[in-house]
Amino acid sequence: MNKKFGTIMLSIMLVLTVVLSGCAAKKEEPKTAMTNAAQKAMTMESYEMKSSFVIEDLQVSMAGDDPSVNQAVTMMKNAELTLTGIHQAEPQQTEMQMGINLKGDMAMSFNIDMVMTAEKLYVKVPNIAFFPFPENVVGKYVELDLKELAAEAGEEFNPEMMDAEKSQKFATEVLNALMSEYDQEKYFKQIETKDANLPEGVDAKQVVQFYITNENVKDALDILVNKAAPKIVDIAAKEEYREMLGLTQEDIDMAKEEVNNVDQGEFKEAMADLEKYLKINTFNINTAVNKDDFPVYQDAVMNMEFTDPDTDEVVKLAVKGSTQYSKINEEQSFKIGIPAGDDVITMEEFEESMNQMSAY
Repeated sequence: MNKKFGTIMLSIMLVLTVVLSGCAAKKEEPKTAMTNAAQKAMTMESYEMKSSFVIEDLQVSMAGDDPSVNQAVTMMKNAELTLTGIHQAEPQQTEMQMGINLKGDMAMSFNIDMVMTAEKLYVKVPNIAFFPFPENVVGKYVELDLKELAAEAGEEFNPEMMDAEKSQKFATEVLNALMSEYDQEKYFKQIETKDANLPEGVDAKQVVQFYITNENVKDALDILVNKAAPKIVDIAAKEEYREMLGLTQEDIDMAKEEVNNVDQGEFKEAMADLEKYLKINTFNINTAVNKDDFPVYQDAVMNMEFTDPDTDEVVKLAVKGSTQYSKINEEQSFKIGIPAGDDVITMEEFEESMNQMSAY
């Protein structure tokens, strides 16, 4: 009897394990999954992240007639911007390393390190060949006091602008207002994880795509201008957010006047002519969601063509970007830390060194 009872209990446990496992990895509808993931992102108290942004193609039809434009296009084509960082909300501390890699005749690569706390920003002076900084400041961190910067601009430092919790709440409300207006069938779809080209180490329960095409771009812009924008302005007008955003009542009134009084005749005329100057080859944003509904990876692909109907000049632009999050809500180990001592110089010391160099 005991043996039979044990067998039954084992069977029940196995069934429950399978069922609960299925529930833990349950896939949501695409729009719901992306909305929930974005809201969960607002609750991240700490994380590591790495991003990259690459201009894969850039063509300007008039570039051949203007050497300066041609040089700029060549330099920007295949240009890459990378960003790695670590963030924690309490106590507030963020460090980032931005890498810039340019191609062409003026090819160059350099990094800029930054550290931010609740009241200060530290920027490391980079070593850039084409724009040499004085040797005595290269590698030093320029300390910027956010209160002093506000005072110099004739403004009062607003600590609410650094309130991560309030910023997250605001972003969540804006996101809900925006996403609620877009129809799932027209703008969202599920992507099989095996087909999403996820980087190694990204464990996703599902991947959702938001996409814009030539067929739905007019509706997408109509929704943004006539439905989402007025809602977003109303959210920004709330007293708890207005101060955080540094907006006055006059700013809010002007914004409401603009979004609520769009000339629909002009707007419809512009939409009717949209295909004359805009062609969307690809516009996709994929979001990978883990079992806890956090967006652990996101990539965007955009390939578009812009045509000036008056001159027939064409600009073709293809860009690709991605962001990966890890160690979400875990204890962080900062690589730079908060600069101090001889590693730090004031803005006045930096400017003095620059002035001395220019005097020679």
